[in-house]
Parts: sequence; C-alpha cells; structure tokens
Amino acid sequence: MLRLRDIVNSDPDILGGTPVFVGTRVPIQSLFDYLEGGDPLDEFLRQFPSVRRDQAIAALDLARATLLAGARPS
Repeated sequence: MLRLRDIVNSDPDILGGTPVFVGTRVPIQSLFDYLEGGDPLDEFLRQFPSVRRDQAIAALDLARATLLAGARPS
C-alpha cells in the first residue's frame, strides 16, 4: 500500500502548490475531473502516462477512506 507521500505532493514551486501526483506535474484534481466526465481510469492514465496506475488507485482509495471516515457517526 502506498503512503500519502508516495501519492501526492504539494510544492509552491510546482504549479503554485497545487496538489500533484508525486514525480509529475499532473494535478490530482485531473483524475477526479476525468472520472466525473465519464472517462475510465485507463483513459486518464493514457492521457497522463507519468502517473502510475498504483498512484491513481491509491488516490481513489484515500479519497474513499476519507469520505467514509467522515460519514461515520461519532
């Protein structure tokens, strides 16, 4: 399992601090935009070959876990 630091990076010198996939200049938001637009994960990965499949899946897993954790009653 990838750790957060293996998935996302936010550096003021890279796209003004926009969260990007580690080792790329591809914003994490782009993944969600593609999926929201109905494109499959494979299309996103084809358009952004610098993003590894395991990074994209880990980002989705992290988003899911965050949403589910926030939705549970205290």
